[in-house]
Amino acid sequence: MQNEHTPMGEGAANAVDAVVEKAQEVGSAVVEKATQVGQAAAEKAASVATNVKDAAMQRAVQVKDAVVKQAAAAGQAVAKQATAAGQAVAKKAAAVKTAVTKAVAAKKAAPKPAAKKAAKKAAKKAKPAKKAAKKAKPAKKAAKKAARKKVARKTKTAKKAVKKGAKKKTAKKAAKKAARKKGRRTTMYSSAGKKLYAVRDAKGHFKDIQTYKRAHTMDMRRKSKAEKKK
Repeated sequence: MQNEHTPMGEGAANAVDAVVEKAQEVGSAVVEKATQVGQAAAEKAASVATNVKDAAMQRAVQVKDAVVKQAAAAGQAVAKQATAAGQAVAKKAAAVKTAVTKAVAAKKAAPKPAAKKAAKKAAKKAKPAKKAAKKAKPAKKAAKKAARKKVARKTKTAKKAVKKGAKKKTAKKAAKKAARKKGRRTTMYSSAGKKLYAVRDAKGHFKDIQTYKRAHTMDMRRKSKAEKKK
């Protein structure tokens, strides 16, 4: 290895120092450039913001002016329509008033004796009609009485028919009950162990002794009301 005091070592140290100085210069230049760029960007942003703000303010002022103009125009149109409607109503009211006054004047100017004569003639013509109405009253009363009597007779006959039908229904129900009572069967067993049916009458006396097989076959041959409907 060579010593720092040799010519070779001094040359290397000088080269390193030169590189370091160059790097410091480049770094300071970069920092200055960055600060310049930052300041320019800030100034640009501030100018853009002010421009945008000014444009927004101008737009708002324009919109406000337009809305005010539209509102004023609408108010004027509504006022014109209201005045026109008021004038039309006033004209109609005046026309109605004149028509009413004319009608009242015509009624007052009409001759009264003619109206009285017409009323007397109508009263004379109405007298025979009143007499006929008075004569027709007893006939109406008689017709009403006759109608009431007929209705009463019909209601009586209907009630009688209903009672007869009710009696017939009760008789049918009683017959059905008696038939049911007649068909009562008591289950019994023979000495051999066969199942038997002992049929009783309405009084409870034994009427017939049937084997289960014969009674079952008879029951299978019969049909219930529901089966007959099907």
